[in-house]
Formats: sequence, C-alpha cells, structure tokens
Amino acid sequence: MKSLFAILFIFMLQTFSAQKDHDTYANGIFSFEENKAQKIFTDNTRIRQLPDVASPVLDSLNTNQDILIIKKEDSILKLGERAANWYKVSYQKEGKMSEGYVWGGNLCVDYRNKNGYDFLFGLTKTVKIKDGQFKDEEVQQNRAGVKMIKENILIDEVSFETGSGESLNYGTFNVESGHKLKNVELTLKATVSGEACGIPSYDQYILLKDKKLITLPQLINVGDADVYYHSEQFIFPNDKGGVSNTIIFKMEEMEKDENDREKKKYATKFYVWDGSSFNIK
Repeated sequence: MKSLFAILFIFMLQTFSAQKDHDTYANGIFSFEENKAQKIFTDNTRIRQLPDVASPVLDSLNTNQDILIIKKEDSILKLGERAANWYKVSYQKEGKMSEGYVWGGNLCVDYRNKNGYDFLFGLTKTVKIKDGQFKDEEVQQNRAGVKMIKENILIDEVSFETGSGESLNYGTFNVESGHKLKNVELTLKATVSGEACGIPSYDQYILLKDKKLITLPQLINVGDADVYYHSEQFIFPNDKGGVSNTIIFKMEEMEKDENDREKKKYATKFYVWDGSSFNIK
C-alpha cells in the first residue's frame, strides 16, 4: 500500500511539474525568427538530438558560431530567470553541415560587426544579490554580457545586471559613435526592457578604447502610469548641452502623494573622461 501511495505521489508531482513547465512563458528577448541567421553566445553550447535537456548531445558549438534558425519549437526550458524556446538549427562545422536542437538562452540577443570586430550581446546566467530595500533578503537578477571577437578569438568581454525575467520582454544592441570622447573608438549600447508598468528597463553603455571594453554606470528607467517615474540619462559631449570629454548623468524622479500632488527630485553628476578612465567631478 505504501508503494502505491509513493507511486501516486510521484505521478502527481510529475504532472504538476509538467503543468508548471507548460505554463512557463518564454522571455520575448529570446524570440528568434525562423529561416534567419543567428550566432551562438554561450561558449561550448550543446546541440541536442531532441528539444529536451535530457536528450543526447550531438555536438557543441563555440561563441560566434554562425547558425540558421530552422524552426521554433513549442517546448520551453527555464533556467533561473531565463526562459526560452528550443530551436532546430543548422550549421557548418569543419566543412560539414549538421542539424540539431539548441536552447534559445544560449544564443545572442543581438550582434553587430564594426571595424573588423564582432560584438555579441547575450544573457549569461541568473545570480542572487542582496535586495536594495531589504538587506537581509536576496533577489534573483540576470547577468548579461557583451563580447568583442576578432577572427573567432575573444578580445575582451564585460558583464552587467539586467534585472529579473520581467525585464526581458525585448532587447536592443547598437553601435554608436565615439561621442567625441578622447581616444574612444566607438560606443556600444545594450538595452533590455519589460512591457508592463513598474517593470524597469536597463541601458548599458560601453566604451571601446585600445581593444578594451569599459562599462559606464548603468541607467535604469521605470514608471507606473502617471503616479510615479524614475528616469536616468547620459548627455555626451556631442549632444546638445554636452561638455568636452565629460559625460553628464541626469536623474529625474516624480511621485504623487495622497493628494495627487507631484513631488519631483533631480540629480546631476559629471563623469570626466581623461582618455583612459573617468572620474566623478
């Protein structure tokens, strides 16, 4: 009888687990179009026989490997705060064309090529950090990364936080000018954002100097209808109101009180760039 109860318990647990997986929604940042080229972000990404983490491994691919998305599968795998579909892909390796299945969380969110370098933007993992408001508690936060690669050799990489899974509705990645900063070849901007009120978006600027990636302080923007908002931005030297070799940080915050009156806060910081690093003025 005990064995029967044990079997029934395991069956119910598996059913609940399967239902939980079925109800999991993929983060929009990992939605890739079929019949489109893509790149591998996570090094040694496993290619599987079927779209399942328990399926046999057919191959492994390195960062910056070109692949072609053949089909987006219905099955979803969630690791930490990252939830992504499985994809059937094809690729060429050592002169041979092959096919298999890859988890979408191991692919680049976006990538760019500039001045002979490949710049890859992707999500790396979920980590636990101390809550800013409740210091005794921990919250799960995603870590993102940008890699600079030339001829499939990693030149440099940086990582930064991107919030919880709610902030992964979509992402963008762009190459901008050097913003007239001394010795800066170009500027990269990676953004992730949610679509609902109260869900923050994250802007990460990265400077390229002498084959080194240098992160600026991260910008966070969040709002809740017309009740509250928190806005952060950078003003670069080539922007209107810019100052030579100085990055101006501006913050504005508004919150309505119980009488529907607006209370605003402002803050300004000056990051002076000396050609190799920046200091707060």
